[in-house]
Amino acid sequence: MPSSPRPVSPRWKGLLAALSLAMAGFIWLSGLVDSLSRPSVAPALSLQQQELTLLAEPAVPSSLREALLGESPRDALLKALEGISSEDRSERQQRMLLLLQGQTPASADRESEPEDPLLQQLLCEVSASDPGLCIDGAAAGQAALRLAFSTVLPLVTALIGGLLLIGQAWRLVRGRLMAWPAVQGPDLTLIDMALLVAGGFVVISAVGVPLVAFPLVGALTAGLASPRREAVGVVINYGVMALPSLLILWRQLRALPKQSAPPSGWMQWRLRPLLSALLDAVAGWLMVTPLVMLTGWLLVRLVGDPGGSNPLLELVLGSHDPIALGLLALTAVVLAPLFEETIFRGALLPVLAARLGPLAGVLLSGLLFAMAHISVGELAPLTVLGVGLGLVRLRSGRLWPSVLMHGLWNAVTFLNLLLL
Repeated sequence: MPSSPRPVSPRWKGLLAALSLAMAGFIWLSGLVDSLSRPSVAPALSLQQQELTLLAEPAVPSSLREALLGESPRDALLKALEGISSEDRSERQQRMLLLLQGQTPASADRESEPEDPLLQQLLCEVSASDPGLCIDGAAAGQAALRLAFSTVLPLVTALIGGLLLIGQAWRLVRGRLMAWPAVQGPDLTLIDMALLVAGGFVVISAVGVPLVAFPLVGALTAGLASPRREAVGVVINYGVMALPSLLILWRQLRALPKQSAPPSGWMQWRLRPLLSALLDAVAGWLMVTPLVMLTGWLLVRLVGDPGGSNPLLELVLGSHDPIALGLLALTAVVLAPLFEETIFRGALLPVLAARLGPLAGVLLSGLLFAMAHISVGELAPLTVLGVGLGLVRLRSGRLWPSVLMHGLWNAVTFLNLLLL
């Protein structure tokens, strides 16, 4: 990091940074409290996984059913549906509950559910003398494949990641870890970062822009049907909300002396070699996966499900429109990693690491990254993910591997939601 002296910031700049920090703290704190009232997607995910398990049961060898599916997928699904209050139970869930209880819903027939293989199977079983004749082998096979990807693949990923972590710990104890490159990044101050993150990312983007942009976007997308309307709104709103922070960062970098910039530029993108960036991203994703899973498991065990899931997850779960899903995937897999890594690992982390030390910089940038998502339920797991992204940034000495790792994480999460 260049150590050339920076001129003393004007008093107004310091006051503006302090005001931005105070407002951002209030916005984040109130947002975290409000997130407690938002529903969690965990129950919906669990219920859909139980439905998938029951549908896949005939395609799983009998010797493996108990190990892979549990003792009785039918009883587990029945218990889950009975645990939902009648007011919150959808019409489909109510029909499924009656069928699992051996009752036939009014005016029920298999032709009424042409795209719901599980309901078709249950409707057939109620009246069939041999339930085995009701099994759709193709649907069961597809369900088993989806179930394998959504449950077995994360476990395999966590196992491989755990072995890699053990290997890294062993190298650390033996003193065989390769030395990391020197931290390079924009020669900005902590006041600059307060203006960028607190002022631009939080106050302007999360409060000021929505007051103007959201009504305009709503008017532009009013003619579209749901969920395509919501998906188009997500893409446009996200792009508009990213602009203030990017413009502030562009202005800050433009004010720096060009002769002080590192050879690879202030942001250290360094797209090539692409293969090593991809390998760093995959290794980071593998090693952070078991830690995030463990953090989420401990959180549920200690305090239960705190709720407050990202609303984007609900849109993905409730959408069957290919265009809507494509737009949501674009936001989650491309736009979000590019923007968030530029701010948190491209600008913020190097500045914090240069002034507070690499470890403190990684931890603080990871925490701020998690808080920016304004979800109590995701705060701890996202902090761990942010720390992992920061370590990949420092270890690789460039930003591109962190962007790829972030995109890979979001892509796998998005794929799991689609599979369920």
